Amino acid sequence: MYKIIASDLDGTLLTPDHKIAPFTKDVLNQLHQQEKDFVFATGRHHVDVAGMREQLGIPAYMITSNGARVHNCQNEVIFKQDVQPDVIRDIIALTKHDPALRIHIYRNEDWLLNQEDEALRDFHDTFTYQVFDVENPPVEGVAKIFFTNDDRDHDKLVVWEDKLNALCGDRANIAFSTPWCLEVMDANVSKGHALDAVAKAKGYTLADCIAFGDGMNDAEMLRMAGKGLVMETAHEKVKKALPDNEVIGSCADEAVAHYLVEHCLK
Repeated sequence: MYKIIASDLDGTLLTPDHKIAPFTKDVLNQLHQQEKDFVFATGRHHVDVAGMREQLGIPAYMITSNGARVHNCQNEVIFKQDVQPDVIRDIIALTKHDPALRIHIYRNEDWLLNQEDEALRDFHDTFTYQVFDVENPPVEGVAKIFFTNDDRDHDKLVVWEDKLNALCGDRANIAFSTPWCLEVMDANVSKGHALDAVAKAKGYTLADCIAFGDGMNDAEMLRMAGKGLVMETAHEKVKKALPDNEVIGSCADEAVAHYLVEHCLK
């Protein structure tokens, strides 16, 4: 029934150690052989995801930075929407004085961070960050800005969510990808709108798409797709935002792959 399968990565398709498990890889390859299109739909940087796509070994579209970038199977950009320079300046000016806050920027091919954080290197095999100067932040080519903190305290980031919403108004789309990662994109960016662009590029509509996710940054995509599945381990905010969406198992059990076997493989 569905021609396009879109999935978030961390907390959804990937195992808890942020890998594509062999069973999941096999299922996605079988779907490709049956002429189903797979789409990575993630907050990660496109350079990071391109390496993962190579490991998977099938052509796949990439929705990255929560929809700020869309690449086709030939790695060509088919959609791009940057955060506006004035928004970036305002956000950095507001957040740079909190020493506990990690400020990340995805700009073009780079991942920038306001201070060293060795623990982050565990999440990425080859792609890593460079330190930038908060007094002279980049304002061009920025796909998204996101924030983490050392103690992974969700409530502290909720305070920043409120501050950033008050600052940016309708100039930005602000959402949690995980309870401890707060993300800022341009107001016109979401995974849902990016999936719509992919579907149209392939001659389909959103009704032809099935999508999986676990974060508030997945909410638009899960709401807009023909069918949107919420992970069992998703934050309660996600489940409350999508009360009519089916909930499946956890990434530790490869629930996405098992669902695809039961419902999408011939």
